[in-house]
Amino acid sequence: MTIFSVQSTIFSRASVALLSSNGFKRFSFVSSFSSSAAYSPPKMRKRRYPIVSAVDIGGVAIARNDVVREDDPTNNVPDSIFSKLGMQLHRRDKHPIGILKNAIYDYFDSNYSNKFEKFEDLSPIVTTKQNFDDVLVPADHVSRSLNDTYYVDSQTVLRCHTSAHQAELLRKGHSRFLVTGDVYRRDSIDSTHYPVFHQMEGFCVFSPEDWNGSGKDSTLYAAEDLKKCLEGLARHLFGSVEMRWVDTYFPFTNPSFELEIYFKEDWLEVLGCGVTEQVILKQSGLENNVAWAFGLGLERLAMVLFDIPDIRFFWSSDERFTSQFGKGELGVKFKPYSKYPPCYKDISFWISDLFTENNFCEVVRGIAGDLVEEVKLIDQFTNKKKGLTSHCYRIVFRSMERSLTDEEVNDLQSKVRDEVQKKLNVELR
Repeated sequence: MTIFSVQSTIFSRASVALLSSNGFKRFSFVSSFSSSAAYSPPKMRKRRYPIVSAVDIGGVAIARNDVVREDDPTNNVPDSIFSKLGMQLHRRDKHPIGILKNAIYDYFDSNYSNKFEKFEDLSPIVTTKQNFDDVLVPADHVSRSLNDTYYVDSQTVLRCHTSAHQAELLRKGHSRFLVTGDVYRRDSIDSTHYPVFHQMEGFCVFSPEDWNGSGKDSTLYAAEDLKKCLEGLARHLFGSVEMRWVDTYFPFTNPSFELEIYFKEDWLEVLGCGVTEQVILKQSGLENNVAWAFGLGLERLAMVLFDIPDIRFFWSSDERFTSQFGKGELGVKFKPYSKYPPCYKDISFWISDLFTENNFCEVVRGIAGDLVEEVKLIDQFTNKKKGLTSHCYRIVFRSMERSLTDEEVNDLQSKVRDEVQKKLNVELR
């Protein structure tokens, strides 16, 4: 289950219990599905970057044509996303994401005598059944829309959360496991959101002999064990901090909780978790058991622990960034090497009924990639006579590695204007 926001899995405001940053909780402890409209725009292929012909995932070569399918009307995976499939930042021991993952592994290995199996090279290409149905996402939930999720075809997606592997692992007989991986969401553009991020899900199954004699019913037994486990993990990562539990809702757990810690003079949501709904266990042949699950977003925690101000840094190959971190060095504070000037460009247009902000952000990302720092709605109004609504967005262009020239920013903005009008059925103002 995955839970965090800087994007998390099934238990987090940003994503494992699929939570959404704008209100409705998506169900993934580590990240949430956004609640935007279900409209999917025509395909936007990223041409600004070299097209990768194949990627390697767990020793298996996956061809571009297997994921980026121009001939399938449901496919909305751009080349920019396909190129990320084989990067697996969580498997790099000297990268902040890998350092954090290994620190969590160390906690479970030392406190649970290596009883938790680890899976970190499972394919991010999963079925809609794995991604949604197996974790009780309602058939009409907004997270299933092409506006929120990257579809390979009508029955196959890039996983939105690591919880997509939960049922499969249970059916194969795994009862205690940690699943770590890259997950994918169409989302807004700012310093804490990126279309690819990393989650970790933890799952633990108990048998009747575990709680018999404890004087507690199975649900209470599992809930208390869960809280003890995660409080220990929080101390392992953050030291001796004040904590509190907040009751919440996830469709796949009951009861459900969020763990918050008091860190740097503010309450920080760390993860989402809960006692697994019995229907999930029953579907996997474990109707006589009880289980708990948690999910967390690695980027969000890493940004806090390493003082990394922008999520785009995680994807940087600049040695001024990568050389600052070493294997096992949890919490080394990032030293900014420069703050290049931003360039602001505004764009206004009359929207159609099918317009969504996620689709607009996909257009901008497809043109500018990681040179865009933020996209923000700064003004909107409705012309009652025309019956039309206008949106004005401010696009912030800023490279993390160099100063951008006026010429290249103007070129990017011009291409954005052309593509927005062409792809999104809007009228520029």
